[in-house]
Amino acid sequence: MIVAFSLAPSSDNADGSVHTAVAAAVKVVRDSGLPNSTSSMFTEIEGEWDEVMDVIKRATEAVAAYGSRVSLVLKADIRPGYSGELTGKIERLERALDAQE
Repeated sequence: MIVAFSLAPSSDNADGSVHTAVAAAVKVVRDSGLPNSTSSMFTEIEGEWDEVMDVIKRATEAVAAYGSRVSLVLKADIRPGYSGELTGKIERLERALDAQE
């Protein structure tokens, strides 16, 4: 499964920045050893249900240290029997784009 998620703590920063808290979450994800990718709005992680959800839980706990409340947005692609899809989906997309030129 692939899960795209975004975490943010409540913030009393005047500029609303949460990058330090997000960095703590991304560190948990990267340290997990599971395939992952981070963009400006989401982090994606791939693995089995229990291991992915465990990492997301620990990332949420890391963010909780930065505020009294945490917002979690989560989207999952659950496709049993498939792995390597974090990059595989992108490779297929790029081939499809190349074919349209």
